[in-house]
Amino acid sequence: MNIYESNHKEHDSVKEHSHDRFQILYVLEGSGVCGFQHERQLIKKDSLILIAPRQLHSIHAETKMTNLVLDFTELDLEENGRNILLPQAFSTSAVLNLNVYECNDFKQLLRKMLYEKRYGDELQSLIIQAHLMEILVLIIRTTDDQRKQSDTGLAERLKEYIDKRYFDIESAEDMASMMNVSKRYIQTIFKDRYDRTPMQYLTEIRIRVVKNLLLNTDKDIISICFEVGFESVSTFYRIFKNAVGMPPNAYRHQNDKIYQ
Repeated sequence: MNIYESNHKEHDSVKEHSHDRFQILYVLEGSGVCGFQHERQLIKKDSLILIAPRQLHSIHAETKMTNLVLDFTELDLEENGRNILLPQAFSTSAVLNLNVYECNDFKQLLRKMLYEKRYGDELQSLIIQAHLMEILVLIIRTTDDQRKQSDTGLAERLKEYIDKRYFDIESAEDMASMMNVSKRYIQTIFKDRYDRTPMQYLTEIRIRVVKNLLLNTDKDIISICFEVGFESVSTFYRIFKNAVGMPPNAYRHQNDKIYQ
């Protein structure tokens, strides 16, 4: 296992390459771009760059940049680290932007590793290995937290979209396409967040609007059906009855409609 400093002058570039070792790069100062094959991600102070073995990558420094590099192989970890932590932490090469607490934890672990490298005794290798495993755990938890935040944000954006465009959505495929994700993925994260699928929520919103229109306007039912986005009157009647327990015309009469 190696820990070393990597310095880049302003506008320096490291051409696309790969290696057979795991690398964790921590940006101490500066900013630039990290490229993973066809993907480019911005990097800045406190960014964490995870580079898996044989992953093509490149670095371009927009400003003077200093990185601390942690370079290691599977053999630097014991069995649980190799079989459990490493596959999760390096499921993909990525750039992580740490929050202030994660950043402080990571820097403390790096400092401890640097101290052991310089002053460690016969227990040095075990202590450094333990700190490396702590770093992998931090990466796993940070990645998981950011994924959950990303999923929550996506679910919230979809909910807002349904609230505003309920009349314009035909299917779950429409929503998945609009959010640029798969249908299965959007259904999973939405249900995790709101305990219902996007289509179930869409139906709730439409039924709520229909009830309001039935009670507060004299619009024909077929017109209401069209206004809220139902393409088929028979489908509208079936969905409304399943949700409310009676057909829309019965609901209007039972609730003393405003307009006669």
